Amino acid sequence: MPIIRLEALDPMSRCLADESIARKTIQGFGFPLGVYPVEPMKPQEGYNSDFEQADGDDGIEDVEAWPDRYVYDIVISAQRLHALWVQIFALMPGRVYPILDYIGHDCYREIDPYIAYEPIGQERVTNFLQRYHDFFFEDGMVGFGAVSEDPFFYAFVDEHKILTIRVEPELCPKIEQLLASFGIEAVDEPAGADAAAHEHRSVLITPKDRPDLLNADEIVEAARHHWGLVLNVDPESNLDDEGNDLGITPFRCLLRYETDQNPTAQYAEVLCTAASIHEAESLALEAIEQLIEEPETDKSTTDIYLLSADRVEPKDISVEPEHSKSSKPLPKKYLQQQSILSARWLTGTK
Repeated sequence: MPIIRLEALDPMSRCLADESIARKTIQGFGFPLGVYPVEPMKPQEGYNSDFEQADGDDGIEDVEAWPDRYVYDIVISAQRLHALWVQIFALMPGRVYPILDYIGHDCYREIDPYIAYEPIGQERVTNFLQRYHDFFFEDGMVGFGAVSEDPFFYAFVDEHKILTIRVEPELCPKIEQLLASFGIEAVDEPAGADAAAHEHRSVLITPKDRPDLLNADEIVEAARHHWGLVLNVDPESNLDDEGNDLGITPFRCLLRYETDQNPTAQYAEVLCTAASIHEAESLALEAIEQLIEEPETDKSTTDIYLLSADRVEPKDISVEPEHSKSSKPLPKKYLQQQSILSARWLTGTK
């Protein structure tokens, strides 16, 4: 996992898709650069809709329960997705709760789901999406969207770039009128990349002579900062995607450290074993405190920020010294209790 640079918060930062990647097109339907079918298929633009009865908040604990609603699943060619999103998003209230899904680095969780517990102005979402357009609308590793409470309105573009909308019945005529203006009709089975065997990939380039261009991890970190996102995963448990309790597993934690006396950030990697994200965070903070060579003065302000705590398989880490010629998998004894395995400062930005 690359280091997340402070430039990720620079208002001049941007991203850029690799121009050498050819867009896959079938029968005039253009797929996103980052997700495409790998078997013969017939894409189908269009939408279907269904009624969903009120059933709670779908895991967003601090947001009001979702009411009776209609759900629209919409497939549209990648070249037209941004224009449709702009029009759909304009129908939402001025303040929304952003949502972001990211296919990250945790080996037991396919998607890192991020949500905001405080609403933000629409312009903060729009400006960020425009700045990092190629990531959000072309990359196959990310999904994004927003939800509002009054009226209830949910809009989400998943990692396949399929747009899902959930609205109260009163808003259905507006949604269907807008879809009709794009020539998007109701069909039995809309078919995008996820309708066949397909592959996901990241499409961003980050040449060394372009420090303003961010990679996927950096953009996600910037989104967490600008949108107030938190990882929507129980920090006190350690479950895989099937709900199995994994007990103690190895974690790779990435942290950023800076002070007002030395605003240039330093980054640290901590490997530990823990039974939850909360335990891993505590161990990582303890480890970085030990790495800090000199105590800060009373007048200085210290900022230690946990960027990520991803679980890794025991075979992928070692307790051997960093420059050791041999690399043995983590012995099982280390999985019997929480412990700090190693801690080191990271150098470089890529």
